[in-house]
Amino acid sequence: MSEDMASAEPKPQRGILSLDSSGLILSVLVAAGRPLSLKDVARAADMPTAKAFPHLVSLLKTGVLSRDADGCFGPGPLSLQLGLTALQRLSPTREAEQDILQMSRETGMSVAMAVLGPLGPTIMRLEESARPQHISLRLGTVMSMVHTAIGRVFAAHVAEDVLQDLLAQDAIRMAGAELSDAAMADYKLQLKKIAETGIDTALDAPVPGIHTLAAPVFDHTGSICMVIALIGSAGSFDTSYEGKSAHSLQNAVQGLSLRLGYAGIAPTRESAGVRA
Repeated sequence: MSEDMASAEPKPQRGILSLDSSGLILSVLVAAGRPLSLKDVARAADMPTAKAFPHLVSLLKTGVLSRDADGCFGPGPLSLQLGLTALQRLSPTREAEQDILQMSRETGMSVAMAVLGPLGPTIMRLEESARPQHISLRLGTVMSMVHTAIGRVFAAHVAEDVLQDLLAQDAIRMAGAELSDAAMADYKLQLKKIAETGIDTALDAPVPGIHTLAAPVFDHTGSICMVIALIGSAGSFDTSYEGKSAHSLQNAVQGLSLRLGYAGIAPTRESAGVRA
């Protein structure tokens, strides 16, 4: 590497170590999802209680944290105000823009983003690959809840009543091709697997020669808010759940979910109390 290139690399910015420690404590409280005692905070942050306590006191004084009657620490009024301000300014589709562009550049594949519209999963953003691909997607395309990876990922994470309404509309769009009882049972098992793995594939379907990997993005309420999909020609990428493409996609949707305020494990239909 030349000296000019080395000098052009951004140097790590110097921060305030004490604030870094306070940030770690806040991360611990967010991960816990409940108020914690001083002892529990210190243990989770891997620091002595004598070190954690002054940070907690300062966070209390500034209103970032509060302390309940049991002496446990949790979010304070300033945290609430900051969170509300962030949510008011947040646009999930705008937040996903850079992720979509980056994934398309890094993978050389087409990347689609869909949200759940009144007729079903609807394509709202499509970054097409520079490689020639015959895909029928366009902005506004409504995806099947049964026959596409994007639709099935949504189906795996919506409430049962919402799913049934969308499946009824899906059958109308598919010329009345309703699922038989046996096919519905297989479909529900497929949705359960998608909820568990956090990803779905569509190989040579609905377009022959085109493969898709799709994964969910969750918002601060734990609800699915969009699905992002990688789309490429058959044989041009690894479509396995353990492959590089799947890993890249899941890293992207998890990072995006985190920025949208989601801090938990992806909810399944079972954990949400949804019956198959």
